Amino acid sequence: MALRLGFGIFPKLLLTMLVVTLTPLGAIWYLDYRTESENLSSQIEQRLSSQADTMAGYVDAWVDMHLRMLRQNAALEDMAAMDGKKQKPLLRAIAAEYKWVYLAFTIAPDGNNVGRNDEEPPRFYGDRGYFKQAIDGRQMGQEVVISRTTGQPAVILSVPIWRLDKVLGVLAVGTSISDVTTTIANAKIGQTGFVFLVDEQGKVIAHPTARESLKAHPAVVALGGEPRKQLAYTDAQGKHVIAFAEKTKYGWTLVAQQDYEEAYQPLAQANGNALILLGVTVLFVILASYALASGLTRPIRRLTQISDGISRGNLAAAIAETRRSDEIGSLARAIERLRASVKLAVDRLGTP
Repeated sequence: MALRLGFGIFPKLLLTMLVVTLTPLGAIWYLDYRTESENLSSQIEQRLSSQADTMAGYVDAWVDMHLRMLRQNAALEDMAAMDGKKQKPLLRAIAAEYKWVYLAFTIAPDGNNVGRNDEEPPRFYGDRGYFKQAIDGRQMGQEVVISRTTGQPAVILSVPIWRLDKVLGVLAVGTSISDVTTTIANAKIGQTGFVFLVDEQGKVIAHPTARESLKAHPAVVALGGEPRKQLAYTDAQGKHVIAFAEKTKYGWTLVAQQDYEEAYQPLAQANGNALILLGVTVLFVILASYALASGLTRPIRRLTQISDGISRGNLAAAIAETRRSDEIGSLARAIERLRASVKLAVDRLGTP
């Protein structure tokens, strides 16, 4: 009759060795992965925020320069006279000095054009957003338009013309933003990352490819009224994107973004290598544990079989383990003594 051990010492010993060995390995892998993930996330946030801060600083400096120029000219006596003839030399000087200004003009409180740097006839600007903002006393009016001359995005900037506490009119310039567009559009973050800029209404000021309104863009929507925010979203093509959005000094929204897959590629590669190493280690541990557990339990199983044989009258089996000096050797010698005792008793019972 075969000996049935069930869930014996070998599987128990093997399982114990695997748990004791693999648990710390798994814990080490998890802790390393989490640490690397946190470090990489911090680096990605710092890289995106740094790029956004740099571009936002550049945009703010560009707007500040125009705002100082407009305020300086709006404070001149001939400009405050709201006389087109007196204003024309000043408006021409603005366009001549600032080469990217294609139009400098003034608007009366009723919305009618007073002075211009060019020879075009006066126009009505009372329905324009930049006029309404400035005539209401805001420090600056702004509106993104498509230039009829270049077909590219342009910005109209305006300031009120004050005399004491009364707004006499509005001074405005139409300025090309090709320098801003080029600088922002050429900003690269890896292979898939880029930067874009939109105004308060979501109109594109600078973007590598888009020209339509980005008011519904996930990063623009998510930022809302917050000054700055890191976020992740899925774009229309189903790609996961990580982005950093912030408001510029004058309310425009600047976004630096990069595909999630590329941004976290170093972590994926490192984790893949770690998993390969972990898999090799696990395989080695399993083989070593199996060999060790088998080596430890084989003599125990053999001694168990010998003991069972002795109980059934088989007293001839050799017990090689008696030469061992460990606990198994002690057990083998005890079984050997037991066999000798049984054999002696059998011999006595068999003597006439």
